[in-house]
Amino acid sequence: MLCEYGKENDMSKYFGTDGFRGEANVDLTVDHAFKIGRFLGWYYGKDHKAKIVIGKDTRLSSYMYECALTAGITASGADAYLMHVTTTPSVSHIARTEDFDCGIMISASHNAYMDNGIKLINGNGEKMEDAVIDAVEAYLDGTEDAPLAKGEDIGRAVDHAAGRNRYIAYLISNALNSYKGMKIGLDCSNGSTWSMAKSVFDALGADTYVINNSPDGTNINRGCGSTHIEGLQKYVIENGLDVGFAFDGDADRCLAVDESGELVDGDKIMYIIGSYMKEKGQLGDTKVVTTVMSNFGLYKALDKLGIGYEKTAVGDKYVYENMRENGHLIGGEQSGHIIFGKLANTGDGLLTAIKVMQVIMDKKMKLSELAKPMVTYPQVLKNVKVTDKDVTMNDSDVQAACDAVTEELGSDGRILLRKSGTEPVLRVMVEAGTFEMCEKMVDRVIDVMDKKGHLIEVKK
Repeated sequence: MLCEYGKENDMSKYFGTDGFRGEANVDLTVDHAFKIGRFLGWYYGKDHKAKIVIGKDTRLSSYMYECALTAGITASGADAYLMHVTTTPSVSHIARTEDFDCGIMISASHNAYMDNGIKLINGNGEKMEDAVIDAVEAYLDGTEDAPLAKGEDIGRAVDHAAGRNRYIAYLISNALNSYKGMKIGLDCSNGSTWSMAKSVFDALGADTYVINNSPDGTNINRGCGSTHIEGLQKYVIENGLDVGFAFDGDADRCLAVDESGELVDGDKIMYIIGSYMKEKGQLGDTKVVTTVMSNFGLYKALDKLGIGYEKTAVGDKYVYENMRENGHLIGGEQSGHIIFGKLANTGDGLLTAIKVMQVIMDKKMKLSELAKPMVTYPQVLKNVKVTDKDVTMNDSDVQAACDAVTEELGSDGRILLRKSGTEPVLRVMVEAGTFEMCEKMVDRVIDVMDKKGHLIEVKK
């Protein structure tokens, strides 16, 4: 078949690709947090005094979960090290470099404050192995309890703000240039970077302009940050800034804004840094790793430079797994999750901003000039509710319609048919030279599904 296919991997009962997430004390309760702490403290402390590091974002409920996790961990006999308000990548870095058994980040990333999440990180700073996640879920649903520690075996809660400071020093050490004379805007999304980002860029000599760095527990991601880039775009233009960077609630994402206020998304960031690494001889024969949702324009631009690429399922977890297995050095998502294989084991928004600045400073070019060679193709995506996802995708007439679209688009576009992992929904996406062409090709495939009796409704 000529059509590209993608899949949103089915989730576990509680944990998805980015942790256990839901509305605070509705889907994810304080009891869940306590039991997760109890299990991890027991699981990692079978043959030694376990050490678990915890970070949190600025949500109102994050403090509640921090206390519950700490109580659970210490009740099982392990020590809980508290980094307090910090970023997900900082927890990953500290877990990896300071000999912790695992790490926990309390955050729902880019979601509104009512939601929260618990992200589990292994001792290598990676997303927790599926086997451990499965064991946590079995414990949450089971009737057996972990033994309670007694006497001197009860664990301690330890202030570990120093770990956050060492992470900040690590970020600064990765900046190879002074930013003196550069006017840089930062949108902290009233989240994890609110007390961190400005100090990093100030230390590197920038004239730093910061917005959305006054969290109150309820304003995280509210009309700001990487999911509401329009605020930073306006701010960059009004203040005549050279560049802007927007982070999400836990700062594992970064999107950029050029000097004219134009968005530079994750695809363009991967192009800019990938092409720079190629030019410097740092890429070798490695490839850029994307998900199937990266824009067709990225692949066209990489092709022109002779840079290879891999495509994974949607989720930075799968990007990282591909990078680790194949030794690739850069990968990420359009949303701004960018992973640098030699420097981190998770997406890191602040590190991404530093790497973009390295290209700007070394090449003495504006961000708009660096991004210009990658032309973003128009895209139309429609979600269709179907009677059976697999039956619909395997229907020979649906496949033939996809093949016909692929043939007609040739090298000037693509079609992607992708099934949801959580709903009876197929996603039909086309990228082509015009929105009109995208719309026409998407509707052609959906019409075939409808005529064959697969379609229930088209969802926006």
